[in-house]
Amino acid sequence: MSKKLSIITINYNNKAGLQKTIQSVVSQTWQDFEFIIIDGNSSDGSKDLLITYSSFFSYSVSEADSGIYNAMNKGIKISTGDYLMFLNSGDSLIDNTILEKLNAELNGQYDIYYGDILQIDGIKKEIRTFPKKLNFAFFYEQNISHQASFIKAKLFKDIFLYNENLKFVSDWEFFTYAICKREASYKHLDCVIVTYDGTGISANSKNHPEINKERDASLNRYFPEFVKDYEYLKEIKFKKAEQFMYIKKYPIAYKILKGFMNIILLFLPKFNRN
Repeated sequence: MSKKLSIITINYNNKAGLQKTIQSVVSQTWQDFEFIIIDGNSSDGSKDLLITYSSFFSYSVSEADSGIYNAMNKGIKISTGDYLMFLNSGDSLIDNTILEKLNAELNGQYDIYYGDILQIDGIKKEIRTFPKKLNFAFFYEQNISHQASFIKAKLFKDIFLYNENLKFVSDWEFFTYAICKREASYKHLDCVIVTYDGTGISANSKNHPEINKERDASLNRYFPEFVKDYEYLKEIKFKKAEQFMYIKKYPIAYKILKGFMNIILLFLPKFNRN
């Protein structure tokens, strides 16, 4: 019998992070979900946790895989939930009542529900909120958090699984294609859902060139006509910024520009009412 929600956790040699994730899930006050663990044949003792917590798992396996998205796809294929949540090892649900609070929201009306995150990077903590309106302009620069998202399982059957040829941005590619190309319905959940471990591979600046390369390849594959327009708009925006900074070097000219802009802002409300 299928569950309302499948929580899929992938792990590789991150025993401490895996334990934190597991504990945040098994302590939930609402338990109408299946919990799936996909471990990549870890050698750091992570396998011991699969034995210790085995009674809490609907399915667990420890075997070699070809990367993050291969592991996530394994979880998708074994899952039976109406919605899927990908909570990687090291990430944790914000408190033990969050799923109970969101239970009524997951009513099947939308393809994707997504919320906000508390990102922790060492001693730095930051709440990241995401907009209620998602469009190509947003995804061109950013992404929502797959850790704080509930994705209708049917989407992966109707669209595609995660692209295993990508190392870093397959979740971004899926969201962008599903929402911007296939017009998947979505709803923002106005709350912090997870504590996100900001020390992962995507956050490592050394990986940014490869991340950008993968994003560009995906954009040119699925949105070639949009890319040209946005590159043009970025160039115009950059030139305007250059012009503004140039004027700022000259105090009198800059003062005149600021005064002119203030006059425009003063009259904008009047124009908007007409």
